Order: sequence, then structure tokens, then C-alpha cells
Amino acid sequence: MKKVKYAIIGFGGIAENRIAKEGFACDKARFAPLEKAELVGAYDLFAGRKDAAAALGLKWYDSIDAILADPEIDAVYVATNNATHAEISIKALEAGKHVIVEKPIATSIADAKKMVETAAKKKLSLSVDHMMVNNAYNTMAKKYVRSGKLGTVNDSCFHMEFAYGYDPAEAATWRCSKIEEMGGPIGDVASHCFYVAEYVFGSKITEVACCYLPKTMSIVAEDGAYIKFTMENGMKGSVKVAFSEPRGGLVGTLSNLGFEIYGTDAVLRSYGSMFQISGKDDEPYKIRLEMETSSGVRKLHPRSFPNIYQVLIEEHAASVLAGKNINARNGVRNLQLCAAAHKSAQNGGIPVAVK
Repeated sequence: MKKVKYAIIGFGGIAENRIAKEGFACDKARFAPLEKAELVGAYDLFAGRKDAAAALGLKWYDSIDAILADPEIDAVYVATNNATHAEISIKALEAGKHVIVEKPIATSIADAKKMVETAAKKKLSLSVDHMMVNNAYNTMAKKYVRSGKLGTVNDSCFHMEFAYGYDPAEAATWRCSKIEEMGGPIGDVASHCFYVAEYVFGSKITEVACCYLPKTMSIVAEDGAYIKFTMENGMKGSVKVAFSEPRGGLVGTLSNLGFEIYGTDAVLRSYGSMFQISGKDDEPYKIRLEMETSSGVRKLHPRSFPNIYQVLIEEHAASVLAGKNINARNGVRNLQLCAAAHKSAQNGGIPVAVK
């Protein structure tokens, strides 16, 4: 079978370890080759990353233009800093390359819309890395919610709270210092909570009301936020995100990256499924999903644990091979939700509608 050939633009640590080694299965000791996609090349502004790419058998390109001029490359994975996502993605689309782009799709709603419009005009697939919807535990949660096994769901809370930014080096990173690049807990992690909530409930968030947490950190961005949301289907829930919460150590931090979904007959609780792991035994935390009823607590176990990045890449490649183009409007919507949360917090927590 023909495979879609990709090159990564931006070969930093996450691109190497998450996207290349896991997503494209370059770590051959852990993963079998993908069925529809193959990573063949990489580029980074820092030429010192060339050896890391070569160790994975990847061709090194000296520029973005060299990748876009190569007829062997069908698609690119944009993993550069947030501020350049739109510029590079649009350039790649204009050159006829399909695109997967890291979250956030862009740093402004206008740029994100332009990316979507360009992909549609060029009849190319554009995906954004909302990988957590591919987590087997989140998929199982969706099935339990929609099957009615929880009874009538009347509340939920999605949360990603941890300590980041107390160290001066962390405080200087974009996550803590550049709100314009989607830094801060809202842009960095509430964004994950929004798209996972919409996935699990199968409905769009139509309104958010937000307040920032008390300011106790010396970072430019907000320390954290509490967000109430309302969905198209009438469902209500909340999002809690923070960079100010120590949460003990590694176990406390990772177990806190999850959600609770409250039904009249049962409560569904996730521990660790709102993270960059897939549920494999060799990962740093063992994800759990539990359902509690009046009879007690039952642990729920998915039958298989696909790698969350591989699912994204294979779906994108399948769309390219079938000529059924994906268009990342969900990425635009995610930015709109983050912008609405900030607008609400800056105006006394008033509800802000999102179309």
C-alpha cells in the first residue's frame, strides 16, 4: 500500500520523542510501522538537532523551502513555536502539502481561519493535534456517557492543575510569559479540557464564564482559572486549570490530569487520561477510569491502547489517500473558547457566548 510521506518542521524534544518516535513509530523497538504514513525527513532552526534526526534514519533538510520543494514529501507536521504555526502551515498548504499542526492551530482566530480557508481552497487536509480524544480511556468514557449507564448527567469537571513557573527558567518560557502565544493555563491546558469535553459529550460548548485564580505567582500569565461552560445540548460543567498547584509529586500531578462526570446513577472518574500518554504499561503513570455507584467502585479497562499520536497521523494520512480532506475547524473553535474565557475573566466573570 502507498504511504503518505511526511517531514517534520520543528524538531525539538517533543517532536523527536512524541511525534517521531511514537507518532510515526520511529522507535522500532516499541512500535510496528504505521500502515498509511511514513516520516522521512526533518528540519529545525537549530542545526544541532540534525544528529537526533539522523539517529532515527531521517533525511535532514537545511530549510523549510527545501522540504516544500521536495516532490517526495506529501505532507508536513508543523511542530515549531506557536507563533509560527500559521505562517508555516499556510506556506506549506500553498506549496501543495497536506498539514498536521501542533496545538494551538495558531495564536489568533484570524490566522486560524485563514489556514482553514487556504486548506479548503487548495483541497488539502489540515489537522490540528487534539490528540487526547484518541486516548482509549477517554473513548471509553464517551461510550459510557452516551450509553446512559451513568443515568442523567447533570455535572462534570475537567481539570489540569500542576506546578509550573515557580522556577525562574520556567517563568521565562512562553507558557508563563507570552499570553499572545497562548501561554498561561487557559491557552495551554484549558484548551485540552474544552475539546475533550466536547468529544465526550458529543456537543459544542456555546457559553463560558470564567474567573482567574488569586495571583500568587511571579509569572506574566494568569496563575489559573475556574471556568463554567454550557453546551448546545444543555449540558453544564466546569474546567479547572492552574500552574500554581504543587499536587505533591509526580503521582499526584499525573493522577490529577483527568475528569469527573456526575450522573444520577453513577459517577465516572478519570485519572491521568488528560496527558500525553496512551495507557501503555511502560509509561510513567498507569491511567485509571473508575465508575462509582451505590454498590461500590468498578475499574473500567479498555480492550486496546492505541498510541494517541499514531491515531491522529493515520487518520490524516487516510484522508490524504482517500481524497477526503480534513479541515481543522475544531482548531479555530478551540481558540474561540480560550478567547471567550479570557474575555469573561477580564469582565467580572460574565458569561460569554461562543458561536
